[in-house]
Amino acid sequence: MASPFQFVMRAGPTPGKAFPLEGTEIIIGRDPACTICINDAQVSRRHARLTLSGTGYILQDLGSTNGTFVNGQRLTGEHPLAAGELVALGENVVLAYEAAYDPNATMVSASARGAKAVAAAVPPPAPAVPGPIPAYAGQVPAGPEVAAPAPKKKSKVWLILLIVLVLFICACVGALFIIDQLKLWCTFFPFLFSAC
Repeated sequence: MASPFQFVMRAGPTPGKAFPLEGTEIIIGRDPACTICINDAQVSRRHARLTLSGTGYILQDLGSTNGTFVNGQRLTGEHPLAAGELVALGENVVLAYEAAYDPNATMVSASARGAKAVAAAVPPPAPAVPGPIPAYAGQVPAGPEVAAPAPKKKSKVWLILLIVLVLFICACVGALFIIDQLKLWCTFFPFLFSAC
């Protein structure tokens, strides 16, 4: 008998992959021995546990390094899952808890009453999680990529002030040279020289 629930990966190494939830206890983690194995650096070897209770599953974090989140809230104890909830394992992996679809199920005729019953029974689709999906080659990444630091913008004001200062000094030296060469000291500065 097929499971009535499944996890569908919204973000992570294999987006769109469905994980049917079958069994009374399901372990999620990076370890290949886990029931649901997700190969991502943010996922602990034994990250979380699902336990069948009545007609649904209860989710519990197993002391993972990067945490387990349900609809953005960090899980601190047991949490009974409801269809449509989003479960995040660390920062990279997001799983949607959904009612499983059976492609071999008998279709209901499209009569007016039948169509209303089918529309009421089908749950709305889970919202998509925005954001970039990292590329994976089936291996755990070596570590986070370190972005190169942005180049610092040097202020051009200091360069302009330096050029203006150099031009001013050159102009002063040039003016004094011309005055000296033309013997104009007495014309421009008669009060400085008594011999004029």
